[in-house]
Amino acid sequence: MMLRRSLHCGRWLPRVACNNTIAEVFSAKKEAAFQCANPQHTICHRKISYSSIRHVSREKRENETRVSLQGYFSSDDKSKETFIAACQVFKEKSKHLRGHVEFIYAALRHMEEFGVQKDLETYKELLDLMPKGKMIPQNIFQAEFMHYPKQQQCAIDVLEQMETNGVMPDTEMEMILMNSFGKYSHPVRKYGRMMYWMPKFKNASPWSLPDVVSNDAFDLAKMAVARMCTVDSTSKITTYDTKDVEDAVDDTWIISGQSVIQQELLEKLPHGDPIKVEGPFRIFLRDKSVGYFILRAEARPPPVPQKKEDKDDVGSIKFWFTGEFEEEVEETTVAAPQSIHEQEDGVILAICATGTSSRDSLLSWIRLLEATNPNISNLPVLFTQASPVGEVMVSDEQAEGQVETTA
Repeated sequence: MMLRRSLHCGRWLPRVACNNTIAEVFSAKKEAAFQCANPQHTICHRKISYSSIRHVSREKRENETRVSLQGYFSSDDKSKETFIAACQVFKEKSKHLRGHVEFIYAALRHMEEFGVQKDLETYKELLDLMPKGKMIPQNIFQAEFMHYPKQQQCAIDVLEQMETNGVMPDTEMEMILMNSFGKYSHPVRKYGRMMYWMPKFKNASPWSLPDVVSNDAFDLAKMAVARMCTVDSTSKITTYDTKDVEDAVDDTWIISGQSVIQQELLEKLPHGDPIKVEGPFRIFLRDKSVGYFILRAEARPPPVPQKKEDKDDVGSIKFWFTGEFEEEVEETTVAAPQSIHEQEDGVILAICATGTSSRDSLLSWIRLLEATNPNISNLPVLFTQASPVGEVMVSDEQAEGQVETTA
């Protein structure tokens, strides 16, 4: 009745423009009714909007969805079986698969927590949550303009995470994608690119590693040193224990690698020349990193370049009939070729990885090397160890500096 009177009396209701609360909306209606009842009073109205109400309700709905999705992965048992069981519960609970995109994104964030980021079966279970048949494009325009873009982008993100973790899809995953999005969809094209490039890069490295690398620091150090020693076929990997060294503080293991050529280079060093223990440096094995150290000497000067005689130069030809004879060419010394261990910045004499990466363990390594390299006792050793790096080798000493000792 009040609305009719307001329209009859010719008064304008407040316009919709700004963000207001529900209380302001009702107060504005009361002001409009009061103005219709009392035409002599002029009231200046604020412009109000109902968009803020919709925005608040949308945010509340999204927060409720986010909280409800977190409940699927709140179990204390972080295992593959629990993760797949959560996917099955979502599939059975929502027959129409409403909110499947949000659920898949939430699952991708929790995969590393459950330890299934490298499991192909788990990715198949996630992509199988997509509805079948409804999102298949019916013509070329729908296929090119990404029919159901939100769902297709979600599937592409799943494939991207698989590619990041080195998980290669199979034919069953192709069937899942084709049943959901069709043959000419963007996720199927992404699958085709992965199947072309990933097998090429999978076997490109000459140092093969298992798909799941061990978490044991000793095994990782042994694999890392063995990989670096492949540059010389005469390299020998030795495992030491610091208990064999007198007055050793650290009780740990040492993985050492040294070749016959490195032993010869170490024996040829003149007495008094310093050698340095440098590191730690970092080497990656899959997603694990190992810190290692090197024993390095100063670089040897390069051999003097020989003078090359121009055989086509006819200016120095001597004729026998004029009494001039060819001078005998003096035999030049042949320079020994440099080995792979003699680099521009120094000569690598040995490498190692220890369980603690501390200076005491490195000092024990130098003392253990004296058994096969007696010349070390005549050389000063500089320890230039910085703070350790990596997640595997953890050092108790964090101070940086340079310590000079004579082993």
